[in-house]
Amino acid sequence: MTKRWRAERRRDHYYTKAKREHYRSRASYKLKQIDYRFDLVRPGNIVVDLGASPGGWSQVAAELVGPEGKVIAVDLDRMVPIEGVTFLRGDIREEAVVRRLLEMTPDGADVVISDMSPNISGNYAYDHARSIELCEHALRFAASVLREGGNFLCKMFYGDMSGRFSAQVREKFDEMHMHHPKASRETSSELYVIGIGFRDRRT
Repeated sequence: MTKRWRAERRRDHYYTKAKREHYRSRASYKLKQIDYRFDLVRPGNIVVDLGASPGGWSQVAAELVGPEGKVIAVDLDRMVPIEGVTFLRGDIREEAVVRRLLEMTPDGADVVISDMSPNISGNYAYDHARSIELCEHALRFAASVLREGGNFLCKMFYGDMSGRFSAQVREKFDEMHMHHPKASRETSSELYVIGIGFRDRRT
């Protein structure tokens, strides 16, 4: 991390806002803005947060579901506990982790959110492909756990494979949207793919 990067971060509006309002990352405001626009998470919902660490999205999700809801956070990295959030350390790409999550949600989930991101290599085509791979794992899990009418959100690096993935989401949900919230940096290639109204074909 360079001195210039640290200086820019200190000047970043959402970074300083997160510090002031006791959120763990500026990404909290991305979820807040997306939820405000698309009404993804409601009181009493069961939410699974993939790629949760350090916990910015889990904090917001816990606020949105309230005391009657439940948030399960999953990540390869450790995460400092959050009140109202159950943490599972593991890789969503592993079947054992998926099975454990399904055991933790025997009645299904209402919302699956994913802010997962690959380790950035600097090769954009490669990073884009890895991002799509993570999105596909998130969607596959969502299709296995969501209740009828449930919602889905995942981060995607935009590129030539984006259309294919958005079509996969459109097949499974009543609505599909791609959104770039204000809290995302203008120079960022990240887009958030939103699926509203899961169509459960398992029955």
